[in-house]
Amino acid sequence: MARTYTASEAARALGISLDTLRRWDRQGRIRVARDSANRRIVSAREIQRLRGDHGRNLSARNRLEGVVREVKIEGLLAEVELDVTRGGRLVAVITRESAEALGLAPGMSARAVVKATSVMVER
Repeated sequence: MARTYTASEAARALGISLDTLRRWDRQGRIRVARDSANRRIVSAREIQRLRGDHGRNLSARNRLEGVVREVKIEGLLAEVELDVTRGGRLVAVITRESAEALGLAPGMSARAVVKATSVMVER
């Protein structure tokens, strides 16, 4: 039998909120089944499908190509600094595990994917 995930496990695996997963289900963007208690379950294959298509569904302005300038790892977090090709510098804080899994190192190419709906800077 194929591996299935609860709705909350699937949301975590996709990097989205449970509310977003529910909305996607109502919109038909994700294929879910129901268990005997009528709870949503998502197949591993569906999660893989969504992960593979996710980047292609983002607009070009949400992806910034660049070169890694510096990676600072401290504890569980990593600060990644990119020189983006559109001019400018971008700094992101990600998990140490993600930085290590991506093999990030100065001089290599990387892409920043911006998912936030707003950025606030206050002084």
